[in-house]
Amino acid sequence: MLDVSDLECRRGDRTLFSQLAFAVEPGTLLHVRGRNGSGKTTLLRALCGLLMPETGEIRWNGEPIRRLAEDYHRDMLYFGHLNGIKHDLSGIENLRVAAILDDDRPDEADLWDALEQMGLKGFEDLPTKVLSQGQKKRVALARLLLSQAPLWILDEPFTALDTDAVDLLQMLIARHVADDGMVILTTHQEVPLTSGQIRRLHLGG
Repeated sequence: MLDVSDLECRRGDRTLFSQLAFAVEPGTLLHVRGRNGSGKTTLLRALCGLLMPETGEIRWNGEPIRRLAEDYHRDMLYFGHLNGIKHDLSGIENLRVAAILDDDRPDEADLWDALEQMGLKGFEDLPTKVLSQGQKKRVALARLLLSQAPLWILDEPFTALDTDAVDLLQMLIARHVADDGMVILTTHQEVPLTSGQIRRLHLGG
């Protein structure tokens, strides 16, 4: 379980949010909402341990994430605005590197299968710099098919995806939650996944 208490984050002299408290339990999807500049990305980066809040505590299974360090990062997969892929590497090479960094050990066949499921059959061994923005996004999102992390933190994961990829991503997220996984996401796109019985956190009043 992820537990957040009395969290405050600032950007320069401006307080983005304060006294923020919530918990994310297994089988939960938390949709973080708010206008541009309300602190959604800042919050997600704080939850990943990529920035320090001004005050407050973020705990994973009762322990502060700053104390858990790599143990927490192995249990968490973060997908940010940048795809996090190396443009000189192919899709398959990017997945190999990501699997090592995520401490996953998929079979080679699993890597190829993940890219095929993401609609990239025939593009697996091309340098990702020659792919479209949507295809690059699909390479990055293929990590979700391989990850063993119980907590997914996804910042605008639907951006630049076509309808088929949006449907596939929704299915992957729904399946992860149904398997007692946890998902925290932001999205400006109103997709069916974010209009059902899920939890919402609204930043900015």
